[in-house]
Amino acid sequence: MKTFTKLLALALLFAISTNISAQTVQNSNHATTAYVKDGTVYNSNHATIGYIRNDGTVQNSSHATIGYIRNDGTVQNSNHATIGYIRSDGTVQNSNHATIGYIRSDGTVQNSSHATVGYAKGIEQKHTAALLFFFGLLR
Repeated sequence: MKTFTKLLALALLFAISTNISAQTVQNSNHATTAYVKDGTVYNSNHATIGYIRNDGTVQNSSHATIGYIRNDGTVQNSNHATIGYIRSDGTVQNSNHATIGYIRSDGTVQNSSHATVGYAKGIEQKHTAALLFFFGLLR
């Protein structure tokens, strides 16, 4: 019985610690639209909707590749066609280099008119770009 109690306590501790480490994605009204934890993207109901791999590969919930975020900031679809760019200063551009938004250092996401469209605080810039281009979570 003591072993079961210890295992239950460890399981609860793990569940609590994993929930705390998830990064929250919010819309402009601060309503939660998604969570990102260890590269897995969850919708607001905690269902897995995709993955952002360390190498920049973006996958849907079935693990099919839907795009890439290159180290140089180039965003490509699954056929390797360039669909946009994320610049080191957080500027987001479409494939024609027109600015379509900004990812601020504090995680605020703005459209090209500088209106706030969402928040991705504590989420890597590359991951935020994937949320924008492939999951439509910050529009």
